[in-house]
Amino acid sequence: MTELVVDQLAVGYGSITAVWDASFAVSAGKVVAIIGRNGAGKTTTLGAVAGVLKPAKGRILLDGEDITRTSPHERVVRGISLVQEGKRIFRKLTVEDNLVLGAYTRPGSRRSAVKHIEEAFDRFPVLGERRGHPAGGLSGGQQQMLAIAQALVARPKILLLDEPSAGLAPVVAADVFAVVDQLRREGLGVVLVEQLVEDAIELADHVVVLDVGRVIAAGLPSEVDVMGMLRSIDL
Repeated sequence: MTELVVDQLAVGYGSITAVWDASFAVSAGKVVAIIGRNGAGKTTTLGAVAGVLKPAKGRILLDGEDITRTSPHERVVRGISLVQEGKRIFRKLTVEDNLVLGAYTRPGSRRSAVKHIEEAFDRFPVLGERRGHPAGGLSGGQQQMLAIAQALVARPKILLLDEPSAGLAPVVAADVFAVVDQLRREGLGVVLVEQLVEDAIELADHVVVLDVGRVIAAGLPSEVDVMGMLRSIDL
């Protein structure tokens, strides 16, 4: 079974340490929610797992293999995809071209790439309806769906989601969470950083609470008083 393990991770920016000794694990078919106030180190943690940031210490293991020093591209090849906050898509390219770029981040035949792109359009019919349109013309919710679809066509084992509901209307955010739940049911492992704490807790199998770069609580949602802890640190 696929498992991502983050072990005593420390990450910084120059002389400033943003994350201290963070540890958690996520396996296939599970959602781990990382929760904390702004500046707690949530996005930094995801960046280190994706290879965008280099950790000062600690290890990142995928299926028992140490990938701590591998490049971001190599991590995508091995099965880790990151959806960054802010709907990071190529707005001047068509919807379909965005997915083509995502599909070719992992090796495989053109036929395989086409298959996964069509599967993405089946999952997100609204994108299929606009496949030839510039991505920048999509609504905010549709752009977020495209960002997720672009990550999925790379065929990840572990999906990293950074604030997927940011800037979305509540009804659209609910659609995004429904997609995450379906992906979990299909066996994908998900690490979710989310500002809508109650929604994240409801979706999660395991929660990790960060404050000032440190894990201050972790466990099953039923075992951790997440809302109480957040009130105590003035989220």
